[in-house]
Order: sequence, then structure tokens, then C-alpha cells
Amino acid sequence: MEAIWTSVVAVGGTLLGSVITHTFQRLAARRTEAFARSEALRQERMAVYSAFAGAVEDYRHGQAARWYRKLEGPDGEAFIAARDEAHRLRTVARQSLYRVKLTTDDREVILAAELAYENTRDVSKAQGQGARDAQDTAARRAIEAFVSSASPLVR
Repeated sequence: MEAIWTSVVAVGGTLLGSVITHTFQRLAARRTEAFARSEALRQERMAVYSAFAGAVEDYRHGQAARWYRKLEGPDGEAFIAARDEAHRLRTVARQSLYRVKLTTDDREVILAAELAYENTRDVSKAQGQGARDAQDTAARRAIEAFVSSASPLVR
């Protein structure tokens, strides 16, 4: 009879050990999966946010070129080429803005991205050198503010 109880305890211990091992392995797998998902999102955000900042910087430079070429002659080939390039850069920046919106639900980051885009868009509309310089500075600061607000999400 004692041998039967020993066998029952051994089988029970083995089953209990298996259940505990399974539970811990499942928890470890969930943690690993959550970490992998979190890391993938972090890397995606890093790529999207830096691409947006780069696209808006390029757009800002394109808007400045457009503004200066307009001064040289609004009907000239140089202005038309600069305008067309600024439109292309605007499209790239807008697409990057959409990607920012798709990769975060942080309202502050979205608002900072929209402000950077809008300030950059308005550079070419400035009336006079002083206004253009002020608008360009506002755009640059808005881009820097976007980077500052987005950076905690990629750390």
C-alpha cells in the first residue's frame, strides 16, 4: 500500500511540476511577445518620426527657394521649377504626416507634427524678407518642438 501512495505522490508531483512549468513558460512567452511588439513599434516610430522631420526640413528649404525665386520673377522658369519642387516636397511631407498620425495616439505629438507642417507651408506666403525670416524661424522651431515631443515615445 505504501508503494501505491509513493507512486501517487510521484505522479501528482510530476503533474504539478508540468502544470507549473507550462504556466511559467506561457507567461514568459507572453512577456517576450509583448517586448518584441513594443520594440517593433519603437523602431517603426523612430523611422517614421525621423522621416517626417527630414521631409518637413526639405519642404522648408523648398519653400524658401520658392519664395526667393518668386522675388526674381514670378513668371520665370526658375520660379516655376522651384514652385513645382515645393509642391512635390509638400506631398512628401504630407505623406510623412499621415504616417506620424498612424503610428501614435499621442495627441501632443500629432499636434506638434501638424504645427510643423503648417508653419512650413506658410513660409512661401510671407510678405517681405522680415516676414519670411520670421516664418522660417517659426517653422524650424516647430520642427524642433515636434522632435522634442516625439522623442520620449522612441526611448
